[in-house]
Amino acid sequence: MPRQAPPEQPPARPQPRRPRHAPADPEPHGRRPGDLRGGPPPERRPRPPARRRRSPNDGVPPDENPTEILDLGFDDEADEYEDDHESYEDYDEDYDEDRAEPQYFDGDDDEEPPRTRRRHGKRLFGWLAALLVLALLAGGAYYGARELLGFGYEDYPGPGERDVLLHVEDGDSTGAIAAKLQELDVVASSEAFVAASEDDQRVLSVQPGYYVLKTRMSGAGAVGKLVEPTSRVGQMQLRAGTQLDDVTQPDGSVTPGVFAQLSAASCADLNGKSTCVPVEELRRVAETADLAELGVPEWAIEGAERAEPRRRIEGLVAPGVYDVQPGWDAKRLLTEVLTTSATRMQAAGLPDAAGSTGYTPYEILIIASLVEREAVQQDFDKVARVIYNRLEAGQRLQFDSTVNYVLDRPEVRTNDHDRLRAGPYNTYQNTGLPPTPISAPSAEAITAAEEPADGAWMYFVKCETNGLSCFADDYSEHQQNVADARRRGVF
Repeated sequence: MPRQAPPEQPPARPQPRRPRHAPADPEPHGRRPGDLRGGPPPERRPRPPARRRRSPNDGVPPDENPTEILDLGFDDEADEYEDDHESYEDYDEDYDEDRAEPQYFDGDDDEEPPRTRRRHGKRLFGWLAALLVLALLAGGAYYGARELLGFGYEDYPGPGERDVLLHVEDGDSTGAIAAKLQELDVVASSEAFVAASEDDQRVLSVQPGYYVLKTRMSGAGAVGKLVEPTSRVGQMQLRAGTQLDDVTQPDGSVTPGVFAQLSAASCADLNGKSTCVPVEELRRVAETADLAELGVPEWAIEGAERAEPRRRIEGLVAPGVYDVQPGWDAKRLLTEVLTTSATRMQAAGLPDAAGSTGYTPYEILIIASLVEREAVQQDFDKVARVIYNRLEAGQRLQFDSTVNYVLDRPEVRTNDHDRLRAGPYNTYQNTGLPPTPISAPSAEAITAAEEPADGAWMYFVKCETNGLSCFADDYSEHQQNVADARRRGVF
């Protein structure tokens, strides 16, 4: 009999490859219990249901007309993907053992991790903030102690020693005044004066001018002395209508003229010595000194030189406040006031505005002085027109103010005897303007002389108790105004 071949053996199943670092099988041939050849496959653990997110449409009733959804075939692919991939929970625990250990790459050993740098930055900021707070506290403590205890600046303790003049100029601040006081050795330091002035607001009202203080004063003492009214010296306040010489009033009182007021302004008692310049010295310099050197404007020199010496600067000292330094001589005093006056008259329009009037700037100044003495301000332009009309008609001005000027009397009215006096200032006897101004005209009077009102008036007379005048075109009307004023007791 033919020999039967042995039954065919199925091919051997390859042994599963053990993971690289897996532990040895507890059973021979690497099989787990129950993992027999041909045995049933291991039972697959059920996949936990996927957790469903809450939809914003939960609880919303279904739409009766739902929008038709087009099937693009993506759902099937998603299902296949889910079947082929197990969830995170299905991974074998051995997977974690196969993962490589995390490795760290060495960098610059000196570089700190970001978190450490942030921590150090916060710490540094905290130290800086603490130092700033300490500095502020220290500064506040120093300032408070300086205010309470008076340290932090030098200060003299005494009331002062020698007299000294302080010149406060226009625009000087408290700090500027303090610096000048320190330079004059009035105070030991400017800080001493500034600190003391903070408690006395009167310092803010100190006006430009000259003040007598003492050297080596305390800051508080210097403040108190500066604000005393008697400390200011060298001030002259000249009113409009003032003339060079004194004027005797009807009651016998005397109104000081320019020379007397300037002499008084020059006076101060400095360390027991008087600085007063006598009136006679001022008058002598005014009569003999070169007018240009004294500060007389060029446009006024020719007219002033024709006048008699004692009256040649009449009307050239404009009204206003003047500050002169005690100790100046007569020439320096006159130069100061005449130079300042020229600036003020220029601001009033002289000499330029005189060009359209037909009169020289000096003649305009003379007209303005007559207006100032003959009328109140409301009538300035009308009186100026009367002057213009009379001069153009060749008629005498017949002003009582010019007659009284040489008599040093302020009265407007004159008597027959006065009007018969001969002299260049008697406008009852002479035609035209007097040779010089008869007073210091104001800026308003100068403006009226430059721009007189329109009118045909030839006469005027004071007819109201407030000084207003009544104006007339002819002599008959003027006589009626005079009679009416007398009847009402105006003059």
